[in-house]
Amino acid sequence: MGLDFPCADRGRAAYPSARPGDTGRTGRSDSVSQVKQAPSGGRLSLSASLAFAAISLPLAALGLSVGVQLPPYFASQLGVSLAVVGGAFGLVRLMDIWLDPVIGLGMDRTRTRFGRYRVWMMAGAPVLIVSVCMLYNAPKGATLAYLVIWLLAMYLGQSIMGLSHSAWAAVLAKTYEQRSKIFGILTAVGVIGSLTALAIPILLEQTGVKDVNPIQAIGWFVMVMIPITLLIAVIPTPETISRDDGAHFKFSDYARLFARGNVIRVLAADLFVTLGPGWMAALYMFFFMNSRGFTQTGASLLLMVYIVAGFVGAPLTAALANRISKHRALMLTTTLYSVGLGLLLFLPKGSFAWFIPVMAIEGALAAGFGVMIRAITADIGDELRLEGGREQIGLLYSLTAATSKLAGAFSIALTFNLLALFGYDPRGGAANTPEQLLVLDLAFIIGPIAFVMLAGACFIGYKLDAKTHAEIRRQLDERDGVSVNYDEAAVLEGLTAEPGQATVDRR
Repeated sequence: MGLDFPCADRGRAAYPSARPGDTGRTGRSDSVSQVKQAPSGGRLSLSASLAFAAISLPLAALGLSVGVQLPPYFASQLGVSLAVVGGAFGLVRLMDIWLDPVIGLGMDRTRTRFGRYRVWMMAGAPVLIVSVCMLYNAPKGATLAYLVIWLLAMYLGQSIMGLSHSAWAAVLAKTYEQRSKIFGILTAVGVIGSLTALAIPILLEQTGVKDVNPIQAIGWFVMVMIPITLLIAVIPTPETISRDDGAHFKFSDYARLFARGNVIRVLAADLFVTLGPGWMAALYMFFFMNSRGFTQTGASLLLMVYIVAGFVGAPLTAALANRISKHRALMLTTTLYSVGLGLLLFLPKGSFAWFIPVMAIEGALAAGFGVMIRAITADIGDELRLEGGREQIGLLYSLTAATSKLAGAFSIALTFNLLALFGYDPRGGAANTPEQLLVLDLAFIIGPIAFVMLAGACFIGYKLDAKTHAEIRRQLDERDGVSVNYDEAAVLEGLTAEPGQATVDRR
């Protein structure tokens, strides 16, 4: 199965609208770069999309493990106090938020013969591998300083790779529908990574392996898969560097972005939609084991059901978005998710028969959150480029990454310190009072419902729908020297190489 992007004109330079010798306002000629490009409006083949999405496998595994498994591991097995664990995660998230604007600005200014996002992804990999090694092999009684140093390094590597991957995806997929689907594929591949992180401890337990620490095994899986999937993703994937009207970015660019209503909407929604499930993830193992009566294996199996449902939820949400628009799909899924989450307190304790269907529905709904936010962000990036004359997608994704990190800082720091305040004991076999368990229940349910509903409410009155975006893309392609006929209502039933609705006429 080939990895080519159909219709990709690989002989053209990275600035598709420039003529030979024309530097435009960028001060660069076409000869600067020989980066391969995927044309605006061309289809992305399924094989090429899956290859590009490969890096989502270890990144998603790491994301789930850091959010769900690593904090309880530090507290219950390495003897680090809840306050220290919560403080370390919160402090690091607040510190590295400020790295994302620098990374985003750097990405938007990068122009090399190898591309823009490709070089950033390659640079972030070694940082991430080393930091994962140090965290997943941390010594018992690890100090606050140790956790802060290596968490900061890990989040730096994660930011570099995650930001460049999302921004690159937004450049590859041009149309309203394509973006829903490419981010759906990234999410689906990420589901496999998340499932692997959950399956490793279960497999080790079921096979009777005693001398391998499950959390350390997850760390080694991530470290091995990062370089393998990185090569699969970056080598065959073409990259376009869009022509813009100036390559010099300043931090004042952020102030102008914050003056845009749609930018504020997506940043606030990203903050809330990340904070809700992140809050839930931080308390997940405690809630299902100490409050709902499941074993660690049982709780992990339920979480696997939740994540597996993303295989269905991500594409269904993308399909729904192409019918009712992305922002309405997000508003609907956040509402249904909140209703389902509230049901968990009323189900019989320890009953798989009751919890499995509810967790499956919740997982299917949650899978669409990230797909919609990233796809909406890409559309807003097009709106900004049309009006401002230059590419700012890296800048925009860095802001959404910053809000996600802010949510991560609050989710772990607040929940762990809240439990510590009421004397909750996280150690295995500890006897907690009914009052302490009630605090756990309320924290697990109320926080996520409130934040997820706020995320949906952010898009009340939002106007950037498929029709509006199609006109934005038409004007961008006309300016870039590509004539594209978009049928936004019918384009791309799937990311395949079959003939479709978008036709490209190279000038």
